[in-house]
Amino acid sequence: MKVIVLGAGIIGVSTAWHLLEEGHEVVVVDRQPDAALETSFANGAQISVSFCEPWANAGAPFKVAKWLLRDDSPLLFRPKLDVHQWRWGLSFLTQCTNAAFERNVEQLVRLGRYSHESLKAIVAATGIEYERLERGILHFFSSEADFEAGAAGAEIMRRHGVDRRVLSREEVLKVEPSLAAYGTRIAGGTYTASDESGDARVFTQELARRCAQRGAQFLYNRDIAGLDVAGGRVEAVHVQDAVTGERRVLRGDAVVAALGSYTAPLLRPYGVSLNIYPAKGYSATLRLKQPERASVVSLLDDSRKIAISRLGDHIRIAGTAELAGYDTRLDTPTARVRCQALVQRYEELFPGVADTTETNFWTGLRPSTPTNIPYIGRSRIGNLWVNAGHGTLGWTHGAGSGRALAELMSGKRPALDFGFYGESPAAIAAPAARRSATPA
Repeated sequence: MKVIVLGAGIIGVSTAWHLLEEGHEVVVVDRQPDAALETSFANGAQISVSFCEPWANAGAPFKVAKWLLRDDSPLLFRPKLDVHQWRWGLSFLTQCTNAAFERNVEQLVRLGRYSHESLKAIVAATGIEYERLERGILHFFSSEADFEAGAAGAEIMRRHGVDRRVLSREEVLKVEPSLAAYGTRIAGGTYTASDESGDARVFTQELARRCAQRGAQFLYNRDIAGLDVAGGRVEAVHVQDAVTGERRVLRGDAVVAALGSYTAPLLRPYGVSLNIYPAKGYSATLRLKQPERASVVSLLDDSRKIAISRLGDHIRIAGTAELAGYDTRLDTPTARVRCQALVQRYEELFPGVADTTETNFWTGLRPSTPTNIPYIGRSRIGNLWVNAGHGTLGWTHGAGSGRALAELMSGKRPALDFGFYGESPAAIAAPAARRSATPA
């Protein structure tokens, strides 16, 4: 069938690749001049199956309240007269229980493991190079209380089959010796060797090129003007050239909405209600002056909730989340504070290692759900499918989300126990029941 994929980030392009693998004709539409120029452009670079914990937990409401007035806080909630923000926030609070946390972790780990294997398969098939480092992810803590909480979190992940080791300060420094200058202030850490890192933008753009070589059509610089919906189906997609203003009508057998944070407002007028709200994230990409002193293991700094990843002769520092609507400006007072905080923290950890005069700041809108679990599946409109809401885990979950959706659209059942969007609880539970009944 002919499938129109809306969005050319890591989610949309991964979906396009797997649709081609299933034998479908694919057209990809994006408002940017190339793939991966929005949320996939300069993220934290981590493939973090072991660190896919939901934001919502029993302690989250207290932390959010404590951070409310701090412009440099890890999670900043800016209340607005926005019914969708408040709907998201209230739903988030319902997930702040131990039972909900465990349930959501289970779903995220399953998708993460499936997605990591899918990514490895794509890399093996294509040979794409994207500053990949298979050195694991090291999570370090600057206080005993946070270290104890981190060790408890590692135990939860181990219950779900993730080998997340708890390390002493000495063991942390053995895994990543470049932290020695900060070593006396490290209480301990956790480490998962199977995780990795790499440049999501480079990977996505290279995968898009390979999709095009296999016959996929990419329509860049096209704004989506709307959908024609009739009889429970999308009859057409209206797009407008962002440069010339020319309008065009696209028709296909199915449509995939993979527009990140913009998926929810696009589909809302057609009766598809997705609880996705943008979380504004920031990053700084610095050139390394002394690469021999820089980290090679991808890091998570718990005290600031930031990721630090090596990308060749550059370092990427990314993190924080700001729930303040669809604002992508970097020139606001809050944005300047949050960007500078990333650079200052890196300088504290690795003094003199990077050139802090060339900061290459970036911001993007992470499409977040209250559970951190994305929408993957068929909407109430028969031929309209959704692949959105991945939050901070788009790079981690992108390959598997695209593969699972392509399989669902092809009438197959993914080898993944997951709550796919649009399915009844009985349909979701059936594959797990079948597998548990299969003799070993």
